[in-house]
Amino acid sequence: MPKEGNILIVDDNKELLIALKLYLGPHFKKVVTEHNPNRIKEHLGKENYDIVMLDMNFKAGINNGNEGLYWLTEVHQHDPELAVVFITAYSDVELAVRAIKKGAADFIEKSWDEHKILSTLRSVYQLQKSKRDITHLKKKQKHLKEVINHQHDLFIGQSDSMLQIMGMVNKVAPTDVNVLILGENGTGKEVMARTIHQLSARKDEMFVSVDLGAIHDNLFESELFGHLKGAFTDAKSDRTGRFELASGGTLFLDEIGNLSLAAQAKLLAALQNREITPVGGSRPIKVDIRLICATNMPLQQMVAEGTFREDLLYRINTIALELPALRKRKDDINGLAQFFLAKQSDKYKKGQLRLTVPALEALKQQNWPGNIRELQHTIEKAVILSDASVIDVDDLFLNANDLKVLDEDCFNLGDHERLLIEKAIKKCKGNMSKAAMKLGINRSTLYDKIKKYEL
Repeated sequence: MPKEGNILIVDDNKELLIALKLYLGPHFKKVVTEHNPNRIKEHLGKENYDIVMLDMNFKAGINNGNEGLYWLTEVHQHDPELAVVFITAYSDVELAVRAIKKGAADFIEKSWDEHKILSTLRSVYQLQKSKRDITHLKKKQKHLKEVINHQHDLFIGQSDSMLQIMGMVNKVAPTDVNVLILGENGTGKEVMARTIHQLSARKDEMFVSVDLGAIHDNLFESELFGHLKGAFTDAKSDRTGRFELASGGTLFLDEIGNLSLAAQAKLLAALQNREITPVGGSRPIKVDIRLICATNMPLQQMVAEGTFREDLLYRINTIALELPALRKRKDDINGLAQFFLAKQSDKYKKGQLRLTVPALEALKQQNWPGNIRELQHTIEKAVILSDASVIDVDDLFLNANDLKVLDEDCFNLGDHERLLIEKAIKKCKGNMSKAAMKLGINRSTLYDKIKKYEL
């Protein structure tokens, strides 16, 4: 059985340090000793420890334990969850209770009782390990709920093009190879990524989705790699990065074509080394992820233009899947429409709604420049506005999708902004960089507005 647990022992008695290291060394993974308490933070900055064994008194003639309590506070400022076991030469119950009330995990005497020392430390280590596991699970809880909530969103389709793609997915999913998903906006790239995750050996672990188009460059490292409290002005507490959250599972990086060259370099280093270092930290953290990326941008062309790193492209596209636009898989439109109808009817508590045959045919005849996302919004709008149990052609408001002009008496800035954004995206055929340039804004602002107007 491999040894577990890193222990830092801090005591001014050098002979005791030698004895404890010799005795505990065979039982724990790492045992480090230090006689100077002023170097505690230096040690904690270099290594992750599970337990700190700490002397109650470092100055001769002083036995009130105040020094030990001071260093306990210092240790917990660095890591509130780090277990501290006090060492004292005095069998003082009151002092022991005081130390434990201040946050100590346990208390042992310097009188040499090997069995008691070992059993105490093992118990503290197991408790510490359980606490860290619980903390880690709590950090993942929000993302796990998100994954569960998305399980019913998976609809692939039965058109020839999608059956061909799913044939490849069924071969690729059980492996851990990196996958790059290509396709226009709204073609279901995230749904496909979740499908690959659900068909993989990692299906019981995390699926963490990151919209890189919505992350500003100066927040890239903090979002993906995490940060420590105090790393920058707004870092009020430690933050776990998306890489660490996804460790053991799947990391989905959407809109990867929108990354700056500087961010691409940082991402490449993390993927090559399979480790990340939080902002403000000095210790790298190993991560085990299955990477899936997606974009609507021409990465090969961007490599030729020097706006996307060739080595990063090779790293992310071991397997490339290109999802067809909805206009090229019209056999799936009826199935998707029925799927969204059931979902939205349940969401808005509208009972058992159904689409008429003419309504389904009208949906099939649309060009759908916004692809599946546009179809979903069309069905959602029809469900919200429906007063009957049947949705007919007129209830779909399909002419509204033509994006012609607003009423001349409309002076609502939001309506006009939404219209301009829709027109720009349509004109640029879903290329967000070109659309943002045409609108005179940057990509991240465009993505913020797309979310605002639910485009």
